[in-house]
Amino acid sequence: MDSPKALAGVLPIVNTPFTDNDAIDEASLRRQLDWAFEVGADGCGTGMVSEILCLTTAERTRLVHLIPEIVDGRGPVFASVGSESTAQAVAWAREAETAGNDALMAIPPTLTSLPETAVLDYFTALAEATDLPLIAQDASAYVGQAVPLGVYVKLLEKFGPDKILFKPEADPLGPNLSALRDATGGKARIFEGSGGIMLVDSYRRGIAGTMPGMDLLDGIVETWRALQAGEEERAYETYFPICALIALQMQAGLDGFLAIEKHLLVKRGLFAASHRRRPYDWEMDDETEAEVDRLFGKMQSLLAD
Repeated sequence: MDSPKALAGVLPIVNTPFTDNDAIDEASLRRQLDWAFEVGADGCGTGMVSEILCLTTAERTRLVHLIPEIVDGRGPVFASVGSESTAQAVAWAREAETAGNDALMAIPPTLTSLPETAVLDYFTALAEATDLPLIAQDASAYVGQAVPLGVYVKLLEKFGPDKILFKPEADPLGPNLSALRDATGGKARIFEGSGGIMLVDSYRRGIAGTMPGMDLLDGIVETWRALQAGEEERAYETYFPICALIALQMQAGLDGFLAIEKHLLVKRGLFAASHRRRPYDWEMDDETEAEVDRLFGKMQSLLAD
């Protein structure tokens, strides 16, 4: 049985709210986290939709300390520590451990196409830098490079499934999940990170959990619980509007996820504003916003049934 700090289930990625003066809005952050656990999150962490790569050093340090403080033991917290150099990533990993996070997550460097040996060395250094579990993340569907399957297998062989976990997001997601599962004899603990659009397919392939955005969390929790209970019709019922919303987000990559997620967090009353860190190259037009609102309304009506 999983311990209270084990990484499993629905583990949303925290969005970073900003004030009109472009500072981290700590009141909105607290509302978001309190709501997440109220609706059934099993834990949480930071990642690409936290705009983690856009934060200053002081802001990133503040966030890595603040989130565990707010969560206060309600579930495990993992910190995104991926950086452009091993030295940077190791420094962030040690900061996260000092701050009381329960696990780390890291993408490889994004600016250089690295050989497999260099990617393996990078993740190995991170794994050895702290006592925390490490989630090896491939966010190459929208940022950085794909992590070769051989790297995942070697990491698991070296460190074991309690130390190394996986969040592969490279397309095609489903076959890649199955390839990792099969190459490790089912030992790999895998999390899907499609925002929810591939959740049902991924669940059937044996994932340990899902790491969606915060904006659709209540729908994701309902879908996950229905899947666990074998209630297939209910799972699909709540899953379909989630798919439609994620499809709208995916059309603009990371900017699309951020714009729509923050719009919906404002709509929920959790964020005071939908500000994103500049620069970015995509804004919702009025017609996209209207469709997002219609689909969100449909999801909320289904959840109320």
